[in-house]
Amino acid sequence: MNDILENRRFFKSDKSGFFMIYVVGHKSPDSDSVCSALAVAELKSLLGEKAEAKVAGEVNAETRFILEKFGLEVPEILDSAEDEDIILVDHSDVSQGVDGLDKARVVGIIDHHKLGDVETSVPVEVLIRPLGCTCTIVKGLYDYYGKEISKDIAGIMLCAILSDSVIFRSPTTTDEDRKVVEELMEIAEVDDIESLGMEMFRVKSAVEGVSAGDLVQRDYKDFDMGGRKIGVGQLELIDLGMLNGREDELLEEMESLLDDGRDAVFLMLTDIMKEGTMLLCVSKDAGLREDVFGGEGDGWYEGMMSRKKQVVPKLEEFFG
Repeated sequence: MNDILENRRFFKSDKSGFFMIYVVGHKSPDSDSVCSALAVAELKSLLGEKAEAKVAGEVNAETRFILEKFGLEVPEILDSAEDEDIILVDHSDVSQGVDGLDKARVVGIIDHHKLGDVETSVPVEVLIRPLGCTCTIVKGLYDYYGKEISKDIAGIMLCAILSDSVIFRSPTTTDEDRKVVEELMEIAEVDDIESLGMEMFRVKSAVEGVSAGDLVQRDYKDFDMGGRKIGVGQLELIDLGMLNGREDELLEEMESLLDDGRDAVFLMLTDIMKEGTMLLCVSKDAGLREDVFGGEGDGWYEGMMSRKKQVVPKLEEFFG
């Protein structure tokens, strides 16, 4: 019994005496990582548990737009996960997680990427499915437990799926993503997802007055690949012409990340209308981009839309 009581120090509780669980996505939070955290926190509350959504950094313009559109506040930043009970959403890699994650008590993982390197001290609930968005998985959890999604949460979940699937243009999109969007549209009372999606991407594409550093970091993730630290960022734009003349600025910022212990940094400049990507690369190895992805050096890859499905797996195979 004393051992059990001693282990309780790993838990945190709120003033009511119930243990608080923080639900948090990855650093450089995107819309899925924020909206899925809010949705899981609502579900946990409906199930009688104390849960609160947090973010692992400042949210981007698209996410702010989504939350404002459906009347929700931006979650507070979790500065450190040390000694906290944590549910991870939209990631399971320590390098992408909130500070102190290696000293947290991870009690759940809900994700649509590959299983990462997070280690847990106790048995943990894990739900990872190869779908286009974490929010699609979370919708299935609401159905499983027989709980109704509130209108505002349904709205932000819908937007997260449209964002991650690039309005169904991404190769990661599944029939289940499309089905869930139809169900969420009814709950959120949204009639036109194409217009909503384009409105979101116009906000997401805003680059005027934004520093090159902020653009590189807007949707950026680090990966451990065969003992090498590889960074991959992505900017999704409705027109690549919005970045004309700024390539040197972006490459300079990528070089600064390379100087911070990384072996390579890639930046996907994805044109959602042309459905392709201009792939920038800085690396300690000359010609790395062409070695991994082929091409003749111009950097344009027709049909490349997904970091998760089309870029990271090729890099992992190369460095593995």
